[in-house]
Amino acid sequence: MANTKIASENVWFTGAYGDRLSAALDWPEEGVDGEGGVRAWVLFSHGFSIGKNLKPIRTISKTLVKAGFGMMRFDFTGLGDSEGDFSDTNFSSNVKDILGAAAYLRKHKSAPAILIGHSFGGTAALMAAQDIPECKALATIGAPCDTGHIIHQFADQIKEIEMEGEAHVCLAGRPFVIKEQFLDDVTNQNMDKAIAALKVALMVFHSPQDMVVGIDNASHIYNLARHPKSFVSLDGADHLLLKNAKDAAYVARVLSAWSQRYI
Repeated sequence: MANTKIASENVWFTGAYGDRLSAALDWPEEGVDGEGGVRAWVLFSHGFSIGKNLKPIRTISKTLVKAGFGMMRFDFTGLGDSEGDFSDTNFSSNVKDILGAAAYLRKHKSAPAILIGHSFGGTAALMAAQDIPECKALATIGAPCDTGHIIHQFADQIKEIEMEGEAHVCLAGRPFVIKEQFLDDVTNQNMDKAIAALKVALMVFHSPQDMVVGIDNASHIYNLARHPKSFVSLDGADHLLLKNAKDAAYVARVLSAWSQRYI
């Protein structure tokens, strides 16, 4: 696997509001261990206000490609290299962005058999899975069990948003505009229903030491979901998997072995 030749392509697809969204495709050119082709295509959804090029995401992608998978990671509307206005986005538009990415893969490669979502992207993936019939397995990494959890990141500015219609907030060290429509959208989602209705194999990755999204979120997701479901503790890892480079590679190796039972 160490000598796997990786093919890469930067592509664009249409997001929730008609904007061009940026995505990176990576896949093994000649298969793995003498096997031709790609085992399955994987679609990765990044966390709130982050982007597809966060180092742990690139590590997970590279590790899975070396194991024979094709990877698509993309920037949500208004983030990274994607076009659009982040302040107009919300949870519902994130879900539609994921569906747009899946549609691109379905048309140009093969529909994603596996979804991976980190943090808020994991919550969106849980909701989007029901509309991707080809999906066989889904993995969340440090994902909130409900959409309202994200409000904690700017809880001290909720009143300003409600009174003024929007507010400038600092997320991951960068300024963003959050509008009242975002609050309205995240408070009107039924994640319990979506999780309980999942018809795919589920893997929940979460660190007991996650200071951004508590481990109780993983318990809630796991308890609601049907079997087959699995939980892997990322003991000692931080929320973004940045503290130890080995954590992201570990996630990918475990996911690779686990998912092959379902694809």
